[in-house]
Amino acid sequence: LRKKKGRVHMPSIPSIGTIVAIILVILVLLVIISNIVIVQQSKAYVIERLGAYSTTWQTGIHFKIPFVEKVSKTVSLKEQVVDFPPQPVITRDNVTMMIDTVVFFQVFDAKLYAYGVNRPIQAIENLSATTLRDIIGSMTLDETLTSRDAINTRITASLDESTDRWGIKVNRVELKNIEPPLEI
Repeated sequence: LRKKKGRVHMPSIPSIGTIVAIILVILVLLVIISNIVIVQQSKAYVIERLGAYSTTWQTGIHFKIPFVEKVSKTVSLKEQVVDFPPQPVITRDNVTMMIDTVVFFQVFDAKLYAYGVNRPIQAIENLSATTLRDIIGSMTLDETLTSRDAINTRITASLDESTDRWGIKVNRVELKNIEPPLEI
């Protein structure tokens, strides 16, 4: 309280309406700021509007409609490497070998990747195992041990064709290790 020429000056107290207005402005600003999305260069965001696919956001700044849109999946566009455990494979001459593979792949369509298959890495693993068994099953033990490049090329082509509908490009498949039976 200050005295001013005989009068007491009371500081003004903001009204309840002013306080509510300030709180609302702060809340609106928080909602706006929290719905600004920056997509990095190596990623793509799959956006759903009210639960259905809406669009795919690429690199840059985007604004998400509050309470209506959501980022359903963040997809890495970088090349990924997956090392699968050894698989038992039988050759045409009935020799069982253990072969482990490494798959190099890249997502080219975020929408297909998000909605095309439930667990893409597991799907690639199963697909590579069955394709490997098919290819090795048509070869003898000697052919298998001497034609690693041909096997890599065939399995890569087969996997790449099959994974197109999932939005995945298989760049290459490498046979990391071929273990023939101990007797051999």
